[in-house]
Amino acid sequence: MEKEDFLLNKTQAELLEIIKQQREIISNQSKLIAQLQIQLKVLLEQIALMRHEKFCSSSEKFTDESSEEEDPAPDDTESPDNEPETDEEDESVSVEAYIRRKPGRKALPTDLPRVEKIYDLEDSEKICACGGTLHCIGDIRSEQLEIIPSVMYILVHVRKKYACGTCEIGVKKALLPPQPIPKSIASPGLLAYILVSKFEDHLPLYRLEKILSRMGVNIPRATLSSWVIRCAEILKPLMDLALEKINQYDVAFADETTIQVLKEPDKTAQQQSYMWMFAGGSPEESSVVYHYADSREHTVPLEMLKDFKGYLHCDGYGGYDCVANKKNIILVGCWYHARRKFISAEKVSKKPGIARFIIKKLAELSKIEKLQGKLSVQAMYDLRQEKALPVLSEIKIWLETNQPKVLPGSLLGKAISYTLNQWPKLINYLKDGRLEISNNRMERCAKHFAVGRKNWLFSDTVEGAIATGVHYGCIETCKIHNVSRYHWFAHILKELPLRKSGDSIEDLLPFKVRLEDLKIVPPPEVAV
Repeated sequence: MEKEDFLLNKTQAELLEIIKQQREIISNQSKLIAQLQIQLKVLLEQIALMRHEKFCSSSEKFTDESSEEEDPAPDDTESPDNEPETDEEDESVSVEAYIRRKPGRKALPTDLPRVEKIYDLEDSEKICACGGTLHCIGDIRSEQLEIIPSVMYILVHVRKKYACGTCEIGVKKALLPPQPIPKSIASPGLLAYILVSKFEDHLPLYRLEKILSRMGVNIPRATLSSWVIRCAEILKPLMDLALEKINQYDVAFADETTIQVLKEPDKTAQQQSYMWMFAGGSPEESSVVYHYADSREHTVPLEMLKDFKGYLHCDGYGGYDCVANKKNIILVGCWYHARRKFISAEKVSKKPGIARFIIKKLAELSKIEKLQGKLSVQAMYDLRQEKALPVLSEIKIWLETNQPKVLPGSLLGKAISYTLNQWPKLINYLKDGRLEISNNRMERCAKHFAVGRKNWLFSDTVEGAIATGVHYGCIETCKIHNVSRYHWFAHILKELPLRKSGDSIEDLLPFKVRLEDLKIVPPPEVAV
């Protein structure tokens, strides 16, 4: 009997151990299934976003199709009791009313030359039916805009030589003014045309080569490339001055984007380099500087902003944190970077929920920012404290409340985590009325560069990448101050070689140059 009890107890113990092992296996399998379900949901979300980006509009404009009287239903990934408590009457911010433009044709520019073409009656038609002679009582004038393709002509420099008829010793000759590229056929006007075509109109040099060939002049692409690099060497001192202006003011902007350089030391052609962009300076001396670097390390902005102290607008890249820690710099985050993440989450969401709520709140902040520039700095600061601060507080509470209820790896979870991690930077724009809610100023500069990059694809050498940065900086600075890029390049490339070493060149910066110096009138014999 004792033996049977012993065997029974042993069997029970073995069964209990087997049951325990099976429970552990089931528990592990349940955890694995839960993890796989989460991964599946995240992957399906990413696939939905990629399909939306490929087949749908890429616009980030948000239109709220839900009724104002009815709160949108939350997403199935979000708790239904997460809707915020709102007052019956929402606070509104008054902005300037939209003025609809009158339909019709716009007047042609008054500064363009007018060529009159007169149409008159035949002499036989100037006799009235009664036999009298018709007298002219006025004109009927109408205007058309005509265009003539680029006029190319050869500028011949004639230098007079003089000699004495008595002693016949020595010859004097008139000096040729210093040229941007000595012993070259390129005049300042042609160089300006090439620079504007490549860096503002985004024409690769091989297309420009074909355009010039159609005009009857064959200039190899290699020659055009060397001219671009030589012009950058001439213009770089001006960009160095512009960088000084950025460092001297206490509000700046920074961003970076990729650039491919084929022949770069210690790197393969497939590895990416970076074009850094910096903007700032006082409103009267606002400048943009592009800087090529072979890496994205924080040492680049640290060196470029070595004398800067104040507020730096940037995105969430950690390299800027290192700059702020080593210098007296306050980072100002970009709300539109955060908004973009909620837009992505909203695109793949089947039902409106947290993402839509955040987007609507950010739209309220954007309405407030429309008044920037129309109000004084102090008035803008006071308005933000009164109107924007409560909205930001509501957003913060909303994010913290709903973060535990959202999958961390989902688009919405990443958007919430990014916003909360960047929160101290995102609210820094409240500290000064001059600061901006976003880094869109740099985003526009990066977009202009990206459009060009889509056309010319890469830089062949490091020198070419450096030259690209110099020319984009010149063009963007001219655009800020509404200065004609072609006329500025032509004037500067003519004027800079005349300046001696040590002479001031600050008066040649786009915001310092005299507008009357930029007017270039072609010689009468080639003017049409």
